[in-house]
Amino acid sequence: MDILTDETRRFLAATAPEHDAVQSEMAAYADEHGFPIIGPEAGGVLRVLAHLTDATRLFEFGSGFGYSATWFAEGMADDAELYLTEHDAHELDMARDFLDRAGLADRTTFLEGDALDLFEGVDGEFDLVLLDHQKHRYAEAFDLVSDRVAEGGVVVADNVMRGPVDFGALTDWSEGRAEALDGADADTRGIAAFLDAVRADPRYETIVLPVGSGLAVSTRVE
Repeated sequence: MDILTDETRRFLAATAPEHDAVQSEMAAYADEHGFPIIGPEAGGVLRVLAHLTDATRLFEFGSGFGYSATWFAEGMADDAELYLTEHDAHELDMARDFLDRAGLADRTTFLEGDALDLFEGVDGEFDLVLLDHQKHRYAEAFDLVSDRVAEGGVVVADNVMRGPVDFGALTDWSEGRAEALDGADADTRGIAAFLDAVRADPRYETIVLPVGSGLAVSTRVE
């Protein structure tokens, strides 16, 4: 299901930031192989969030071959720490190569395995967290990270409106029809559970942005 009109989509594409050389190569690979990436419209949002939070530490739950990390890095401090996670060894190797050529490898830690397990093995607070792994585990991931996001930091969740989810069912559910999730798949129910969790946490304020596949942006305010 399209979440934007064709005219709005064209406008966002025309006004989105441009890819640099490495991002262009990454986008070409994604297009050739049908690999889902956030694209420059949502990428620009990630870059702005990094600027606005003065981010110095990032943790990604599900990094693929590193495309989203390049957008975050453009808005982060030069000495920022990036933690990328991916269960697919080949994709993680590709991320190493791409980020090395983008000049980011020296501040990036590449972690292979289950993102939730890996997060528990890293100490400290984070300014930015990206959830882009298994959608049915978003709420579980938020439970892990919510105490460890710095005040003023942000949790971004991708695919809350499009991708492996039933947007129609989510829309009906969001309007108060709980039965809309009856029979929905695990990913759709997982996005609903995540949105319930972030909106119920008084420390966070959450909005959903209809760019890319839909980004939920949750800012820790206390």
